[in-house]
Amino acid sequence: MSFQNFVAMAILASLPEAMSAPALAQDMQLCFAASDRVKDGETLADAEKSQAHAACLRALSDTSSIVQKYQLQEADFDIIGRPKQ
Repeated sequence: MSFQNFVAMAILASLPEAMSAPALAQDMQLCFAASDRVKDGETLADAEKSQAHAACLRALSDTSSIVQKYQLQEADFDIIGRPKQ
């Protein structure tokens, strides 16, 4: 098994746990910071990308503000890319 496959499997195994965990106060900050890095042209490692994505999802589920939901979803799209139509 290659190292990349091992990392990918580890990330996939941790996603359900990360997505079911309660939102943390810094999740929104982590989501926006990762989005800013991507917009500035930086390439995130797969592990950073999945951590930021999970943080965005937790923050998204924790907020009731429509504006924040929109901002978090746009930041998440910056990180993981837009869904294919």
